[in-house]
Amino acid sequence: MISLIFTVNDQFGYVTGAPYVIQLRLSFGSQGARWASLLRGIPAIVWFGFQSWTGALAVHQIFQVLTGNNRVPTMVWFVGLQIIQVLLALKGFRSIKFVTGLIATVVMVGILAISWLLIVRHHLVLWHRFVQPAGSWGWPFWGLIVAFLGNYTAIFESAADYSRELKPGQSMKHRALLYVLPISFAYGATILTGAMLAVVTGIASPVNAMAQLFHNDVMTVLVSAFIVLGVITTNTVANIMPPTYMLTGLFRMPQQLATTLVGILAIGSCPWLLVQDSSSAGLALFIHIYSIFLGPMTAIILVEYYGHRRQKVVVSTLYHPQQPKYRRLAPIALVVGALSASFVVNLSWFVGFAVSGCVYWWLLQHHRVTV
Repeated sequence: MISLIFTVNDQFGYVTGAPYVIQLRLSFGSQGARWASLLRGIPAIVWFGFQSWTGALAVHQIFQVLTGNNRVPTMVWFVGLQIIQVLLALKGFRSIKFVTGLIATVVMVGILAISWLLIVRHHLVLWHRFVQPAGSWGWPFWGLIVAFLGNYTAIFESAADYSRELKPGQSMKHRALLYVLPISFAYGATILTGAMLAVVTGIASPVNAMAQLFHNDVMTVLVSAFIVLGVITTNTVANIMPPTYMLTGLFRMPQQLATTLVGILAIGSCPWLLVQDSSSAGLALFIHIYSIFLGPMTAIILVEYYGHRRQKVVVSTLYHPQQPKYRRLAPIALVVGALSASFVVNLSWFVGFAVSGCVYWWLLQHHRVTV
């Protein structure tokens, strides 16, 4: 499902070369799009902070093992990691693509190695606690599905920002394959490994879980290093550039300044409050809350591009000074969908997507809209 939505939503950016903020102008108008982009940018900033905090915990673990010194606060590593990632992002998208491609290969090998060790050493525990339980298929199950979907929705929501960087001449089927293989394999392996870690150790934080699981210093350092590399990869691709584009469009600030500000705002998001060793309830709640808005947003932009405009967009008109500043139908559909989703938080993404999509289509059919 993630790959499917990513594929259909990437078409606008791939064909036109325009970013996500410009795509929003189709539904929200030139000014409305700036404010609508906040719904994508704010979650990315919080994720940036959370991922960096996880990486900082891993760096702290490495430093403690190598030096025996436990007195350096995690906050020091956190700020240092933020600075490194911001400097990397300042070099531009192509630099990010090269570095993350290299790191992703190393991290994937590490994840597979950890999975293999968990299965070999703790297969009995995994069988009794992870495989054998039948499960209820009730609200907790669907709540986890929305959490996993919400983890990716902030990325495929702004698919145009990524597809516009692809080489021209690739069919939709080819691009779909580019999405479905890495998402299914890499994301699936990451979720499975994280779940097995939590089941075996009872600790939600992967860094602290692996510190307890592996009593070998070399293994602890290697695993923690993989986490740090994974954090850098995820943040530079998914959590830095989208809010940077948001700030440049909203406040017309230079991209370098916007990137730096994103790093500062991520520090202020207090990511250490989202996940404790005993529970990740704070992170799950955060995902469910922003899914209330991003589910409707995804439906609106898909209905606009495929249903209303039939993929026929003259990009130059979106930059024209006479472009409507605000369009009222999309905000109405967004609010109706978000309110509906708020009543069923465990299904927030699905409910918001369905309701906003239907409402927006109905509004487009019953109101005269200037294209």
